[in-house]
Amino acid sequence: MANAQGGGGNFQRRTPEERTKRVVDTLNTVLKLESGVSTQVQTAFMDFYKEQDKLRESMMNGGGQFNREAFQKLSTDRDEKLKKILTADQFKKFKDEIEPAMMPRRRQQQ
Repeated sequence: MANAQGGGGNFQRRTPEERTKRVVDTLNTVLKLESGVSTQVQTAFMDFYKEQDKLRESMMNGGGQFNREAFQKLSTDRDEKLKKILTADQFKKFKDEIEPAMMPRRRQQQ
């Protein structure tokens, strides 16, 4: 049951810490963030991923009904935090280039 979403059997979700490190490393590389900004970005993503995991767990324990609105609210809240931390150009680059590249890709069967 734990691997039901993986499709391949070896699926294991990364921890919030692993996901945060991945996105912050990418943002640091692409956007050349200053140390203080990088720390704030790290906090925003850690909070986001922890809340995302809590929401996912509560949905699985409550019958597995996917709540798109709740996940969208988490993303919106994260984006509002990032807008206060990043410059407008940095945020735009994150939304237009970095975030789409980091989305999990689902294999399409043909």
